Amino acid sequence: MFDGFTLGLVEIGEWVGSGLEPWRVVEDGGHEYTVYQYSFIMGMPNTFVGTASWTDKTLIDCQRFYPRKTMSAEARLRHYATQFPMVEVDSSYYAMPTPDRTQAWAERTPSSFVFNIKAFRLFTLHQTPVVVLHQDIQQALAPFGRDVFYYRDLPGEIVDELWRRFLLALEPLRASGKLQAVHFQFAPWVKRNRPGRLHVEECVQRMAGYRLAVEFRDETWFRPENAAATLDWERELGLVHVVVDGPQGFANSVPALWEATNPELAILRLHGRNTSSWNVKGLTAASDRFNYDYSDEELSGFVPDIVRLAERVTAMHVVFNNNMEDQGQRNGRALMRLLGDRAVQPEAMS
Repeated sequence: MFDGFTLGLVEIGEWVGSGLEPWRVVEDGGHEYTVYQYSFIMGMPNTFVGTASWTDKTLIDCQRFYPRKTMSAEARLRHYATQFPMVEVDSSYYAMPTPDRTQAWAERTPSSFVFNIKAFRLFTLHQTPVVVLHQDIQQALAPFGRDVFYYRDLPGEIVDELWRRFLLALEPLRASGKLQAVHFQFAPWVKRNRPGRLHVEECVQRMAGYRLAVEFRDETWFRPENAAATLDWERELGLVHVVVDGPQGFANSVPALWEATNPELAILRLHGRNTSSWNVKGLTAASDRFNYDYSDEELSGFVPDIVRLAERVTAMHVVFNNNMEDQGQRNGRALMRLLGDRAVQPEAMS
C-alpha cells in the first residue's frame, strides 16, 4: 500500500504494451521494479468525484439532496458519504476546525472515504477578520485595535502559533489515512513574482509531511511564457497542480492546464462558467458567485481529459464548486455516470 492506494509492481522488462510511462522505480531484494498505477493496470477505478462542502445553506434548503431538511450535522455527512467517495472541506478556509471536529468527520465516514481540506484564509494571504481567530489570539491582538488582519500584519509568534494549531486540527484526519490534500487557493493578489513564490515555498515548509494542492487566481502564473516554468516549479516542490474550469477573460482567471505535477494526485476543480457573477462585489453568499449548472454536453467534454490525467497519477479528484442548491451534487452524479467504471463508487458504512 502507498498512501492508502494499492500500486502494481511490474519488473523491468516484463511490462509490455502499457502505453503508460512509469513514474517510480523501487528496489526490493536486489531487483528493480517499475511502479505503475495499479488502478490503471488492473482496471480498478481511481477517479474520485465530490463537491466542495456538504453544508451549504442553499443545498440544505432546496431539500433535493438530503432526505430531510431537519438533519443533524452527523446525519448529513453520513448521507453525503453514501453518494460520493470524497469531499472538499470548505469551512476550514473561513475558520480553523478543532481536532474534535476533524476526528468526528473521520469517524462518520466509511474507511475508503477521503477528504481534501482547504487551507485557512490567513495562510493564502486573504484578509482575515479577527473574530474568526481563537479567543486567546483575539485577546493578544486587541492592542492593535484592528478588525481585519493580513498575514504580513501579525507578529511572528502568533503566525507560528496559528500554523501549529492548524496542523493540530488536521492530525485526526491525517492519522485516519483519509486526508489526501490540503488545498491552498491563493488570493488573486498572489502573483508570479518573488514574494509570491517565497510565500508558497514557506507554506510547503510549514506543511512538511502533508500533500499540498495549489490553485492560483492570478493570470501571471500561467501566461504562455510562464506556464512551463510554473509547472516545473510545482513539480520540484511536490505540489499538486489544480486544473481549474471557470470563467475566462478576467485578471483572476487561469486557463485549464491538464497537467500532473505530483504522481500521487491530480485535481480538477469546477467553478462553473458564470461570467456575469464572477467578480461581482457585494454578493451575500458564495453560491451566488458559483451559480452554474453544467450541461450534459459540457460534462461529457471533460471525460477524455479526466481519463488521460487519471492514467498518469495514483488518484484523480474532481471537485464541483458550483454550489447553488444541488447543482454540484447533480453534476457530480452525472459525471460519475459518464465516467462509468473509472469512477470510484461510495462505500457503505460498516
